[in-house]
Amino acid sequence: MLMVMNQNIDPSQATPPVEQSPTGVDRVGPRPLERPAVDPTAAAAFGRPAGVAGAFSPAAAGRAAFGELPSAPPTPEALVSAFGRPRGETAVLQRPPGSRAPDGEQEDALWSPEPDPWRDPAAGAVIGPPAVDEPEAEKKAEVTGAGTQLSLTDVLFGRRVKPLALGVLGLVALVIGAAGGLVGWFLARGGDSLTSDVTLATVEPAKERPAGSVADIAQRVRPAVVSIEVKIQQGGGTGSGVMIDAAGYIVTNWHVVTLEGRADQSAKITTVFTDGRRVDAKLVGTDAKTDLAVIKVDVPDATVLQFGNSDELQVGDSVLAIGSPLGLTDTVTQGIVSALHRPVVAGGDNGEAPITYDAIQTDAAVNQGNSGGPLVDSTGALVGINSAIRSSAGNTGSVGLGFAIPSNDAKRIAEAIIRDGQVKHADLGANVKSVSAETAEGAQVVNVTDNGAAAKAGIVEGDVIRKVGDRLVRNAAELTVAVRQHQPGQSVPVVLARQGRELTIQVTLGSD
Repeated sequence: MLMVMNQNIDPSQATPPVEQSPTGVDRVGPRPLERPAVDPTAAAAFGRPAGVAGAFSPAAAGRAAFGELPSAPPTPEALVSAFGRPRGETAVLQRPPGSRAPDGEQEDALWSPEPDPWRDPAAGAVIGPPAVDEPEAEKKAEVTGAGTQLSLTDVLFGRRVKPLALGVLGLVALVIGAAGGLVGWFLARGGDSLTSDVTLATVEPAKERPAGSVADIAQRVRPAVVSIEVKIQQGGGTGSGVMIDAAGYIVTNWHVVTLEGRADQSAKITTVFTDGRRVDAKLVGTDAKTDLAVIKVDVPDATVLQFGNSDELQVGDSVLAIGSPLGLTDTVTQGIVSALHRPVVAGGDNGEAPITYDAIQTDAAVNQGNSGGPLVDSTGALVGINSAIRSSAGNTGSVGLGFAIPSNDAKRIAEAIIRDGQVKHADLGANVKSVSAETAEGAQVVNVTDNGAAAKAGIVEGDVIRKVGDRLVRNAAELTVAVRQHQPGQSVPVVLARQGRELTIQVTLGSD
């Protein structure tokens, strides 16, 4: 079943009417022309002018609509006479190439391969300066009349300059002046370097010297160290000393104040302090067996060096030696403790008892003249009295082997000298010699003193003493040192070897 749906048909889209041609053939006629409505605004802007019905072209509109086109005005008579051809002349100024001159001679062409803009008509135009300069008078007049100059009131009050621009100008001038002043100041300060052709090495600011440094210790200790001068009729000598008491007591070496036993009561002793003061001293007492002596001076506000505990020293501890080596006063040298409990034996000439003490060995530079001076630790405390050096044959200078009397021994002996004027040492009452064998090593008894401590304890000739108290004995010097560590009348155990057997005998020490 077919269904027909009705729809509205636009008349403009209807099928064009059918026309019949003269030949009798039906054909479709033209479609109806539809023109949209013209907007009045667009027509006013783009429409034909009033009174014009056709196109703008004169051919279409006709000359009558626009009139005759205007032609160029006639050439002025002056230009015609200046640039035109003479009347009746038909010749041109330029002849083509190859043409003959009136006289029949061939002329070169007015143009050439070189780019001459005045001869080659194909050359490009060149713009150059005017052929004739302007007169100087006209130039000056033109420059002079370019503008007027501003007066001071115009600039200051801003009639022709803006106030903001004037302020900026002042600020710029101020900044430039300040910069110039700074540059001048730096140049003035560095004037010396600018006028010198040397190069200065850079240096660091002064460094702080912390407490405990070598400089700090030396500064605190040096005022308590003196240089000692001894003069006798036969000569004299120098050494060092250290102030140990505010009453003016100075401890030094026996060999310094007695010139190794040659001094007498007429000897003059002078002390020289680090500040240059020279003060006479008197001898209080000496101990030849330990190479110690005490002198006394009368000075106010003396700097005193404190005693340290020499038993607490260890090998490797830092120490300073201060004194007057080779006459060079107020000299400080630095080193370490090289060894402890090093027995030192010196002197013993002319029948006198040898000097023997239990020394502190140090590598601090010690020379002749350091004798009697202090050896101090890293706290500035007195731990030793410099006394001797050991050097090779023919060399009397320092080779890094210096010896000092321990401060504990020096304090005990100095107190005894000040208190009693003399020193008493413990004595075993036996003469010994050093021995070293596979069976025994120590101090062998050569003989014993009648009614001495050794004889009373039963020690006989030939016994080898190997230990006194807690101190090992490996030679004769160590036996003397070990015995003097005790007080007279003190009972100590003595270990000895006798006929291949080891014995321990209790000995009550005597006094020398």
